[in-house]
Amino acid sequence: MKREARPIKIDRRLTGANIIDEPLQQVIQFSLRDYVQYWYYTLSDDESFLLEIRQALQYALVQFSARSKETDWQPYFTTRLVDDFGTHLRVFRKAQQRIAEKGDQMKGQAEELVDTFFEVEVEMEKEVCRDLVCTSPKDEEGFLRDLCEVLLYILLPPGDFQNKIMRYFVREILSRGILLPLINQLSDPDYINQYVIWMIRDSNCNYEAFMNIIKLSDNIGELEAVKDKASEELQYLRSLDTAGDDINTIKNQINSLLYVIKVCDSRIQRLQSGKEIDTVKLAANFGKLCTVPLDHILVDNVALQFFMDYMQQTGGQAHLFFWMTVEGYRVTAQQQLEVLQSRQKDGKHQTNQTKGLLRAAAFGVYEQYLSEKASPRVNIDDNLVAKLAETLNHEDPTPEIFDDIQRKVYELMLRDERFYPSFKQNVLYVRMLAELDMLKDPSFRGSDDGDGESFNGSPTGSINLSLDDLSNVPPDETVQLHAYISDTVYADYDPYAVAGVCNDHGKTYALYAITVHRRNPNSEETWKTYRRYSDFHDFHMRITEQFENLANILKLPGKKTFNNMDREFLEKRKKDLNAYLQLLLNPEMMKASPALAHYVYDFLENKAYSKGKGDFARKVPPLIQKTYSDPDHCRVAAPIDDNVDDNIPLRVMLLLMDEVFDLKERNQWLRRNIKNLLQQLIRATYGDTINRKIVDHVDWMTSPEQVADAVKRFRDAFWPNGILAETVPRRDKAIRMRTRVAGKTKLLEVMPDELKHIIGAETTRKGILRVFEMFQHTQLNKRMVYVFLERFLETLFPQNKFHELFNKLHSRSKQMQRYKQRLHSTQAPSLQKR
Repeated sequence: MKREARPIKIDRRLTGANIIDEPLQQVIQFSLRDYVQYWYYTLSDDESFLLEIRQALQYALVQFSARSKETDWQPYFTTRLVDDFGTHLRVFRKAQQRIAEKGDQMKGQAEELVDTFFEVEVEMEKEVCRDLVCTSPKDEEGFLRDLCEVLLYILLPPGDFQNKIMRYFVREILSRGILLPLINQLSDPDYINQYVIWMIRDSNCNYEAFMNIIKLSDNIGELEAVKDKASEELQYLRSLDTAGDDINTIKNQINSLLYVIKVCDSRIQRLQSGKEIDTVKLAANFGKLCTVPLDHILVDNVALQFFMDYMQQTGGQAHLFFWMTVEGYRVTAQQQLEVLQSRQKDGKHQTNQTKGLLRAAAFGVYEQYLSEKASPRVNIDDNLVAKLAETLNHEDPTPEIFDDIQRKVYELMLRDERFYPSFKQNVLYVRMLAELDMLKDPSFRGSDDGDGESFNGSPTGSINLSLDDLSNVPPDETVQLHAYISDTVYADYDPYAVAGVCNDHGKTYALYAITVHRRNPNSEETWKTYRRYSDFHDFHMRITEQFENLANILKLPGKKTFNNMDREFLEKRKKDLNAYLQLLLNPEMMKASPALAHYVYDFLENKAYSKGKGDFARKVPPLIQKTYSDPDHCRVAAPIDDNVDDNIPLRVMLLLMDEVFDLKERNQWLRRNIKNLLQQLIRATYGDTINRKIVDHVDWMTSPEQVADAVKRFRDAFWPNGILAETVPRRDKAIRMRTRVAGKTKLLEVMPDELKHIIGAETTRKGILRVFEMFQHTQLNKRMVYVFLERFLETLFPQNKFHELFNKLHSRSKQMQRYKQRLHSTQAPSLQKR
């Protein structure tokens, strides 16, 4: 007799939170419908098998939920996740360095990079390598099957686990139906690039950042994709029938597109020829570079680290450290005396104690640098040293007690050929200029074989000389530069914007069209560039900061807040700015300040002006005070101090900056100053309760509302409108390449200028591009996803020895086997000797 069908009752409780259970039940229902029911009903209409599978899945989820509630997730999110990302980035950086050491023929080969990456991984991890799982689809599927089977063993009752048919079905649904598609999506570089653009969608694209990406790109596919799109836009603009004011807009856009095409062509030719040029090496061969005065180097944290490295090489570090220590002593002494005076007014007496502390500090400086026992000792006039010793023994120390000797030390560093004069001829000086963004690529040249259209504003079609070319031009009559404001334009567009890439809509402002004539014995060039009043203002601030004598000579027209678009006002401002330009370009002015020419040429180049100071940098004084530490006593791999690990955000930010910008390979004085700055920012922003706030945030991230939101996003991504999503076709290569360019441009644009001022423009640029490049390799992305998954399971099931399990699952790695063979071969001779 046929058994009567019984009504099926399903307990829909899974996690104890209805807000999570409802979308989870839908995920289970959709999974069974699309992976089991569609073929099972062709074999049988018995619902019991489907019910057993559903109950098994629900039981596993109940156990999983119970484990999650018992787990402390704070260490995972604040420590393990960050450490794993930092380690992944470190392995990538070392792989890049190893390929660079192998020679130019290995550069740009993705397969070689992936092999080298996993080679470095096994050397760093020593127990595990994930190369097979990340590079072989067959091994990846096997790994996920084994992992899901282990999870089912942990989560299912023994009876259900022993049912092989049901276990295999559930395993396949989890591994092939859910985990594998999810991991593939998270590992896709194009998906990551789109997500990056979406994350910083509120940031407008900057023309200068876009052109920097094009000039630095080493991917021919990127350059060709941008060139093809620019050519398409160019053809469209030329087909437009325009008249009146619109024609000026179209001409500017056409010039911008021609410039982009020209840069792409030049870069492609250089990459295809294999003649890549190191800008720093090329600039080092130039006879004359931009001069940065010593007093500016000593107060700029980026420049100071390079001068410090040079002084250590020449054995003059004691002079520099003495100067820095005295600066710190003076500030501290002034603060202590001000506190002492205020307390005396309040009737509190601590005079002897404060003076005793100052005397001890002053004696410490004397003993460390000036006494006979000092090593190394600052060699300075013995009479001055004796006078100082006499003062210390018989008088109370003052903030100015070391001033005479400090001035002598400064003069010694400035005049002595071993120090500042030789530093300006050293490659470290050229690298310093690169970090200060005062060194541009001197190798790029335009050609004059255009198609007859105006290119970059120049009738000859040639690209204007870069800053490094101009650095070789002597400030005399052989090169004549004339400029005047020929027109004032109302604009709601950026004349340098690439069509479809970056626009500045909705803002009305005045642009001053500057006509520039440059003449030398062999050639003559004319071009137009456009500047806003804010560009003039920023330029004026920059040069008066660098050349203090100009502040009394050059007077910039003042700002006007209201009615600043009035035509009469703009005409008056145009005349005043013209007078400013003529005074600035006066030959006598250039002779008086030779280094000024570099700033002027940069301002008048036909390009979007890059402001040297953001609003924040203009208003806020430097946060970093100079501190002394002998680099010989700094351990590169050691923590900065004992309280770093206790401060969660400081530890996270310092670790990421170490790995992204490679700070551990840099001057330890810079790293210590960065740590001090981060501490100040964290304290100023969050106070002393930051760790508590982070713990609260982790609790919020793991709250039922947030978990439910994540489940809903997963459901909607895989089953939009309740229907299984079709496999998304791979986007066209050209679109993917342009997305890469847009992603890099966005990342560079979002980096604050303050970060460049702290660690250097070149270091910032390289660090950001290194992180972006790391995400452009599917195999490496898979490795990072699997590392995060492994740490997640180790945290969730601490008693189940997942660490040992993963070592066994990855034991068939070819890289691991080669590493063990190399290790055995190196140990064998020593064992034979024993």
